[in-house]
Amino acid sequence: MTNRLNNKVALITGASSGIGKGISELFAKENCSIILTDKNINKAKQVCDEIAKFNPNCIALDLDVTSEQNWIEVIQEANNYFNGINILVNNAGIYSRKPIEQTELNEFEKIIKVNLNGTFLGTKHVIPEMRKKGNGSIINMSSTAGLVGNTGSGAYGASKGGIKIFTKYTALQHAHENIRVNSVHPGPINTDMISENLSTQSNTDKIMSKIPLKRIGTVNDVSMGVLFLASDESSYITGAELVIDGGLTSM
Repeated sequence: MTNRLNNKVALITGASSGIGKGISELFAKENCSIILTDKNINKAKQVCDEIAKFNPNCIALDLDVTSEQNWIEVIQEANNYFNGINILVNNAGIYSRKPIEQTELNEFEKIIKVNLNGTFLGTKHVIPEMRKKGNGSIINMSSTAGLVGNTGSGAYGASKGGIKIFTKYTALQHAHENIRVNSVHPGPINTDMISENLSTQSNTDKIMSKIPLKRIGTVNDVSMGVLFLASDESSYITGAELVIDGGLTSM
């Protein structure tokens, strides 16, 4: 523990597993107070119980990121516990592998609603809390799919590309308030979201062959990047994209 987030309060969405869980655990080790949010409240509470073994300043709250009223309630409850929010990590997201012509409109809208609308709602309702603090850092989880096209889900790419541009607009609108807003763009990361693609060694080798660093990324790779953007070490960075992809999009 190096106390890089000492006396700060972070709200993290999609915190019960994968990258969200990794970010929560790393932030807690840096002496940050943690508000874990997820639709799976039981799993979120389990993560919070694990964190409480070394950092007691942790709560788990039920949050559907697509519900504006739920956001209002969660922020009020967070204020009751910690009196403000310094850091927001809009991490919650869903994925589809369907090609465009096989995607129903309701499926497309669901991905946009969770990934992009959820990011908008969290940002909208946390900014007033950061304004009270006089500073803040918002980290929006995009993807390399939000930077370049591929043969995967067009709906997912559209949602992540939207997050990238939304981040820039928000960063410019709130820079004068010392509220920084950046996006993170992971490439292939070893989580449940791509587990199907890593189900065989041949599939794994095929993916790694396209990555200059010749390995699949880890949750910790992404969490460390998010920690940097959340900390005061990145105080002169806003409206930027942090690409964590082993060099994949440089090719």
